[in-house]
Amino acid sequence: MAEEKKLVVNNEDGDEAEINLQMNNPAVDETPEEIPDAAAQLEQLQAELSAKDDRLVRLQADFDNFRKRTAKEKSELAAVIEQAFLKDLLPLLDNLSRASEAAENNEASDVETLRKGIEMIKQETVAVMGKHGLEPIDTQGKMFDPNFHQAVGAVQDDTKADGSIAAELQRGYVARGRVIRPSMVQVVNNA
Repeated sequence: MAEEKKLVVNNEDGDEAEINLQMNNPAVDETPEEIPDAAAQLEQLQAELSAKDDRLVRLQADFDNFRKRTAKEKSELAAVIEQAFLKDLLPLLDNLSRASEAAENNEASDVETLRKGIEMIKQETVAVMGKHGLEPIDTQGKMFDPNFHQAVGAVQDDTKADGSIAAELQRGYVARGRVIRPSMVQVVNNA
């Protein structure tokens, strides 16, 4: 006669599993018919364990393939985005090349025409960058905020409040809510 015992097993994750074990009672003599059943049961359990091992190996391989495929897709997506951005910049490069050639060949006879051309290129650049989510950080009349501004100097100005921005030395930019480059500013300190 077989005796049933429960065994609790803990894995590395802290999960528990109960396993019911059938143990032969040593006090009872086994009949010859029970021995083949035990061997058949052992064989069946070994087959189940082997199948589960195979399944685990397949799942690990599937996960590894998924991870590689995801990394490849991210890389390809980044390349497509980069190519689209560069394509949008090409007209700017063309206009800068034309302006440079015009200045060298003296086609732009006056400085005002050249200045207007450069201003148009600047506006086009701002439009392209805005299309890709880039926005300038506004400093005019603002208080110093270390999240968006980098203080590179302090000035006294009795007409402005302490901690306000006196001057912007270099424009800062935000892209989709993240600071790409903080604005370099001078801060009012009347102390």
